[in-house]
Amino acid sequence: MKKYIYALLLVASQVLSAQEVYQQTLKDSISSEEVLEEVLVTSANRELQKRSEVPGSIATINAKNIKETKAFGLDQLVNQVPGVFMSTSRAASNEQHFMAVRSPISTKALFLYLEDGLQIRPTSVFNHNALLEMNDISYGRVEVLKGPASSTYGSEAIGGSFNFITKKPTKDLSGSVGFQTNDLGLTRYEFEVSDQPSKKFGFYLGGHYADRQDGPIEHSDYEKTAITFKTVYNINESTNWTAVIDLIDYRSDMSGSLSEIDYTGGNFESDQTFTEREALAFRVRNTFEKFWNDDNKTSFNFIVRDNTMDQNPSYRIRQFRNQGQLTGFGSGEVNSNQFRSYVGLVQHKLDFNFANSSLIIGGTADYSPQKYVSETTEVIVDPETGRNIDFRINFGDFILNYEANIFNYAGFFQYEVSPIEALKVTAALRYDGFEYDYDNLADGIVGVEDVVDNFNNLTPKLGVNYNFNDRSGIYANYSQGFTPPQVSTLYRNRNELRGIKPSRYHNYEIGGYMASSSKLKLDGAIYLLEGENTLITLRDEDDNFFNTNAGKTRSYGVEYGITWMPVKAISITHNGSYTMHEYVEFFDRGIDYSDTDRETAPNLLGTSLITYRKNFNKDLGFSITAEHELVGEYNTSFEGQVENEDGTTETATYDGHNVFNLRANVTYKGFELWGHALNVFDELYAARASFNRFRGENSFTIGNPLAFHFGARYNF
Repeated sequence: MKKYIYALLLVASQVLSAQEVYQQTLKDSISSEEVLEEVLVTSANRELQKRSEVPGSIATINAKNIKETKAFGLDQLVNQVPGVFMSTSRAASNEQHFMAVRSPISTKALFLYLEDGLQIRPTSVFNHNALLEMNDISYGRVEVLKGPASSTYGSEAIGGSFNFITKKPTKDLSGSVGFQTNDLGLTRYEFEVSDQPSKKFGFYLGGHYADRQDGPIEHSDYEKTAITFKTVYNINESTNWTAVIDLIDYRSDMSGSLSEIDYTGGNFESDQTFTEREALAFRVRNTFEKFWNDDNKTSFNFIVRDNTMDQNPSYRIRQFRNQGQLTGFGSGEVNSNQFRSYVGLVQHKLDFNFANSSLIIGGTADYSPQKYVSETTEVIVDPETGRNIDFRINFGDFILNYEANIFNYAGFFQYEVSPIEALKVTAALRYDGFEYDYDNLADGIVGVEDVVDNFNNLTPKLGVNYNFNDRSGIYANYSQGFTPPQVSTLYRNRNELRGIKPSRYHNYEIGGYMASSSKLKLDGAIYLLEGENTLITLRDEDDNFFNTNAGKTRSYGVEYGITWMPVKAISITHNGSYTMHEYVEFFDRGIDYSDTDRETAPNLLGTSLITYRKNFNKDLGFSITAEHELVGEYNTSFEGQVENEDGTTETATYDGHNVFNLRANVTYKGFELWGHALNVFDELYAARASFNRFRGENSFTIGNPLAFHFGARYNF
């Protein structure tokens, strides 16, 4: 343990670091002359505060960045943050994705997705594709807080938290209509309208419809409708009411991964012909803010979520073989996951006339009844091509069929104090309790008997900021993270006598930042994240996926960002990370894999951008950006061995990739035109590669080919 702390301290002495890469002020855009003290972020306490007062690695993608990037996928935004890798593919350009933040590339419940500081899904009903349940046109900025934030936000905030801040109503009537298309098969229509007709009332309405057909990989179509309506009402001088309604209707094919032969041979025909995912998400949030006086403020939040996700998942299909040959048959499943949530959160902030200190206390209750049903299917396989061409549901042959009342209750506080002007100390503590009241609707057929399971945890955080001046400073923190078992995972695995335990994490972090002038900004962080009972996915003897706990894991590394403006019109940015991800204690099938590298865990991640901006006059502007995305080599399995031509064996790996993109924007009065060239050198790469021990080879979720994307928007 000591050697890792010494290594981190050594790096800390050499690396200038920061809590964020992109700055956000109360205005939508900032000038190059603004300094660190003017930057405001929401942070984990749901209160706006100076970035220099947050003892953690927090990055903000502001409205100016969003407008300039013209992203048609959230990965194009968040991958600009050091240490963040959100991967999509030719199939997953339909918004299905993987995520890696201080963790391997995975689908695990290590990330918390929030809208205006509040979770979009209940804890224990995590879905790694939850971002498809969001409306990206409605966000004014995105905040990424890396490392555990469980002390305030709640469980599952382990690798990082993604907080999407909805746009505020504009002072005058405004809006936009837009259209986007590309040769990945996507067309998208979008609109916005916003106004504040009186001093007391304002509204925002924004939505989009996306449709994808005939993409570069077969069976990757999708359709999505997303609408957000937000109102802000100033009841009186001391009381505000904000309401947000989100409706997301989504359906997509699930093409699955490709074999190594198809991947390297350029055969991108999907093995799937019928797998799909459907999601219908409805959220309503009401927030009342009461300013009792200059030192006291209370916020009351009431949320209702209604969500259904139906799947015929590609990752559950298993093909039957006889002596290695396909028999023409296989198995799979269909499942439906429904929940309705009723959430209340109360938070009070009290400012003291002592050492610029403040106290935030709060409590939350989330009651989410869930219904889950999963039935087996018979799959027809074409033995010549290996394609799954048809299926039949075995009605009544349940894998799971249950109702569970999920109750999460919590209390938290955060205290901040500045004994001297340059120093701020932050201490936070949260208690979480979980109750799963499980009712087996297929009792005696499948599943465990009715049971009530309880989990609880106390998660602390302690952080320190020291600012040398308004342009440079350092911070350090210790924080814990906690994630209870997912309900469906817990009771599925109990069927197979594999109990799932809660995962706990300990995070140690040091960081700092420096803005020597308006031309140069440096930032970075070093961290050590130690996990207990980390949840991992394995394959059983029948080639079925299942989840289990690894004994102990460790991730540690450095994240850094550099922005240089040699002249006013040009900016050069590089954001990257170098990390190690290890199994500290892990046994599988009687074999000790302790002290080995984890799978799908690249050591090196990086994004570099060069941007040229030119305003020819007040009506005409132009910008062009060249972007480079780097993903380093990684093992595809902790156990997978491949045989070389000389008869030796080695661990299965993926070589990593380099992808280059170009973006150009032109604005003229209220009109915007833009174009993207994606993967300009048409490199063959994988969004994620993993090892299939039954086939003895890697399988690949393939990345996007050379593609061109165009968009137009009129703003009024």
